[in-house]
Amino acid sequence: MTGEPTSVRTGHIELFLAEPVRRPVEWIGLEGLLDQVLACWTVITDDDLPLCPRLVGRPGMGKTTLAQAAGQQLGRDVYIVQCTMDTRPEDLLVTPVLAESGRITYQASPLVTAMIRGGVAILDEANRMSEKSWASLAPLLDNRRYVESVVAGVRIEADAEFRCCVTMNDDASTYEVPEYVQSRLQPLIEVGAPDRDDTRRILHYNVDFAPDDLLDLTSDFLAGARRYRLGYTTRDGVNIMRYALKLTARGLVTELNDAFDRAVEQVLGEGAADFEARAAGQFGLGAHVDFGEFFTQGGDLGDDERD
Repeated sequence: MTGEPTSVRTGHIELFLAEPVRRPVEWIGLEGLLDQVLACWTVITDDDLPLCPRLVGRPGMGKTTLAQAAGQQLGRDVYIVQCTMDTRPEDLLVTPVLAESGRITYQASPLVTAMIRGGVAILDEANRMSEKSWASLAPLLDNRRYVESVVAGVRIEADAEFRCCVTMNDDASTYEVPEYVQSRLQPLIEVGAPDRDDTRRILHYNVDFAPDDLLDLTSDFLAGARRYRLGYTTRDGVNIMRYALKLTARGLVTELNDAFDRAVEQVLGEGAADFEARAAGQFGLGAHVDFGEFFTQGGDLGDDERD
């Protein structure tokens, strides 16, 4: 929101605040998922507290977009923390910075800024964090609703309007989230693949300059992959379309169908269009094969695709 201060006084320090995500997004697909997130954030009485849901699904299924769209619908500023295995507690809370004058200044993370301003915080790919980082958030995620920064020596209380959710990828490249943390991240909302019609709408939203035949090619391709339970995502489809159009624009391939086939191979790997062989593992299992339960709800792209 415009006109808000760029720093606040907290205890004995001046805390410089982060900027929210400015780019708007649109949630396309099942409205029920959006309603579930908004229900988690609803407060019934003065004594009630919002929930912090965890949105779980394969990479590229729209979890971040879903959370950001929910924040927008509330009319709140949205702040995103991109979590990694190297994320430290101070990265999540307050980071000391050496200023030009030689003095130490303190920079609030997007999460802490959302707490102070009453915004929405999204911890993206949160199950990549270690338990040490999660432990720093334990009092925020229960009825205490505060964090304590060791490096700054301050306790920061969350505004009553503060809302939070986390996204978690359903893949092997993550940490096991401790049970005491999972009990604070409730409920679980599963975000799966969109149907064919919603897929086409999402593709058009992201690549609105694509011709109809390319939109249909890509939508049919992703729908076919889903029948074999291959984990190709709408984000993959966006990348395929963009690359195919770039190939034709540069004159490297003249026919759009040929450009599409080449883009599929280079984006998803050898044999990606042979669904039976890929599902059987003849071209390697890789990250695009999904043998888990297949969900037919909602779609997502990451921050740079659908949102």
